Amino acid sequence: MLADPKQLWDSALAAIEVNTSRANFGTWFRQTRIIKQDNGIIYLGVPSPFAKDWLYNKFHKSILHALRDLQPDVRALEYLIVKAEELVDKTKAVVPAAAVAGANPFSEQPDLPNLYINREDNLNPRYLFETFVVGPFNELAHAAAQAVSKKPGANYNPLFIYGATGLGKTHLIQAVGNHIKRGAGKKVYYVTSEQFGLDYVNALQTNKAINFKEKYRKYDLLVMDDVQFFGGKDKMQDELFHLFNSFYENNKQIIFSADKPPKFIAGLEDRLRTRFEGGMMVDVIKPDYESRLAIMRTKLKNTPFYPADEILDFLASVIQDSIRELEGMLNTIVCQSQLKNRNLSLVEVKQLIKNNLKPKKTVSIKNVADIVADFYHINERELYEKTRKKEVVKPRQVIMYLLREDFSTSYPYIGQKLGGRDHTTVIHAYEKIKNDLSTDTVLSQEVEQIRRLLLAE
Repeated sequence: MLADPKQLWDSALAAIEVNTSRANFGTWFRQTRIIKQDNGIIYLGVPSPFAKDWLYNKFHKSILHALRDLQPDVRALEYLIVKAEELVDKTKAVVPAAAVAGANPFSEQPDLPNLYINREDNLNPRYLFETFVVGPFNELAHAAAQAVSKKPGANYNPLFIYGATGLGKTHLIQAVGNHIKRGAGKKVYYVTSEQFGLDYVNALQTNKAINFKEKYRKYDLLVMDDVQFFGGKDKMQDELFHLFNSFYENNKQIIFSADKPPKFIAGLEDRLRTRFEGGMMVDVIKPDYESRLAIMRTKLKNTPFYPADEILDFLASVIQDSIRELEGMLNTIVCQSQLKNRNLSLVEVKQLIKNNLKPKKTVSIKNVADIVADFYHINERELYEKTRKKEVVKPRQVIMYLLREDFSTSYPYIGQKLGGRDHTTVIHAYEKIKNDLSTDTVLSQEVEQIRRLLLAE
């Protein structure tokens, strides 16, 4: 059975987004749609030769895999360059189901403009405070965002929200934009740092630097996602620095998100880092089990195929680190239920999990040592030597703690691999770091950041 092209592509996007960064997904997939299906060949419409080449070189296999999972008779995928107006519905850019937190790809929705991303401000109209699930993992960030939405430019300027990928940062920062736009009628603009960088490069190439500056300075609120992208890009940082100053001096609100706090963004200039840190910085951590269940139940409202409680329990148990992964898998399950016209069994869901989620990565002691040494700016060789230098002892103890706490490595094996040390030394290191974490907020932040670096490897 051939699926409706829009339904098929929306469902494929739900699967693709799970393993794609927010910046890449928003940049390369937003203006795409299936133009036609012919004899097992899917023809995907894209807006430019550059987009065609990028999608083919970077995402072709994952796109084809997602389509075949949904429609096994897909033989091939071709790309067609079409006019931009042919890739949007009416005058708005289509919101893919996967790009919407909690969007159900099969719920019956009226074809109204408020279901589409506004091309003037890039805000997703479904990213609202009302649809944001608050839990212990994000309540401080939520409170800060609400305070900003009530008094933009006065409370917490800038607001800097950081946390691992897929924890709802984009939803929250866009909720501020939607609230301010709706209530105060101010000019709001949301942009990923990657898109900001592309705009900047394009302005330089076309000698339109003045137009670029004017474009961004006309807004009352700037919401910028994934600013870790600026690390090492000096010219772009310089442009952002001057833009920041213009906003701040005119009491205009700025909101940033990143996957790590400013001081841990490699290649970030001190003058920009201090400005990021000059307002309110708040962390979003991974959700607890109860929050994961609450998120799924909220996202499944008005869904024709509601998974059984045992399936929700299973998903909340196995997908722990990313709300985006959780929602992507939920969309995939609803998609499969629609195609089969019935709810899936737990066995079928487990098979979907196996086929669609990346297996958890194994990490070697060498991996951990490399990352910790780099994090603390020491030579990795020193970690294995019989030295008691303070700048080496702490990183070594952190490695021992992480290997034991996160990877259940035995004390003797850790000691053996880290310079042939006795297992009692490892036990002492583990207990010391464990106790210090309860009182030392700096150490706690450092360990959490190292964990994120290990996950990103």
